[in-house]
Amino acid sequence: MAIQWFPGHMHLTRKAIGERIKDIDVVIEMLDARLPGSSANPMLAELIGGKPGLKILSKQDLADPAQTAAWLAHYNAMPGVSALGLDTSMTQPAKALIDACRQLAPNRGGMVKPMRVLICGIPNVGKSTLINTLKGKRAAKTGDEAGVTKLEQRITLADDFYLYDTPGVLWPRIIVAQSGYNLAASGAIGVNAFDEEVVALELLNYLIPNYPQAITDRYKVKDVANHTDETLLESIARQRGAIQSGGRVNTTKAAEIVIHDFRSAALGRLTLETPAEFAAWLAEGKKADAERAVRKAGLAQAKKAGRPPAA
Repeated sequence: MAIQWFPGHMHLTRKAIGERIKDIDVVIEMLDARLPGSSANPMLAELIGGKPGLKILSKQDLADPAQTAAWLAHYNAMPGVSALGLDTSMTQPAKALIDACRQLAPNRGGMVKPMRVLICGIPNVGKSTLINTLKGKRAAKTGDEAGVTKLEQRITLADDFYLYDTPGVLWPRIIVAQSGYNLAASGAIGVNAFDEEVVALELLNYLIPNYPQAITDRYKVKDVANHTDETLLESIARQRGAIQSGGRVNTTKAAEIVIHDFRSAALGRLTLETPAEFAAWLAEGKKADAERAVRKAGLAQAKKAGRPPAA
């Protein structure tokens, strides 16, 4: 199942980012520390061109600390890019953010050449919460569902430091299948765009080999390694009393429980991808996308020539 979600207002956001980027010195992209690769917007990479970039791994208090360190090292090794982790425990996020941006654009600053920074991110990545923290008040509306912020706004963090906020935006087509599942599990995709049971099964499929103890601790299921994602979901349903009439397990209810427990960190601090894993998924996705383009071109050519497409 391919998960896709690109509401109409995201087209407007993409256009607005394209216009605003011309006057921007540094671009901040907020990523979910639990899925840094999947939450990085490839469309944004095309829009910003060679602008310096700051990657902020938000919600790092919900992610596996060892994997967060690996992802920070991965991004910090890129030219023209800096990365830092962020969570609710940071007492001076504004200072860390401003300092990092000034290092990326040392020639900007002062009233003559104020620093102009654009902050972007996928829906529900914690961007509005960060802005409220930076301002010390509710400067931006927040929520626990995708698509809360709808308008661009400018926030002055210092006399010569302007931060432009944009609505959360995804990209028109997700070519990495696992990214779609991970984004759905995190809450970045609208609930009507995916099947919760399928997403929960994909989530469990990753957790079984990587975080078996977290499953045992939370659901009291033993011998996790001997389970498939389906048998594990059924066991969780029984453990949590998700039973329908006739003694049948309610896997839909169990799926809701698993996804909620991941989002709330009731399962512990988990990360759903490593840099190497995501690189492999991306390569596979690009290959499949290229093959799809070839098939599409062949169909279009056959239709134009008035002959049946090749088998």
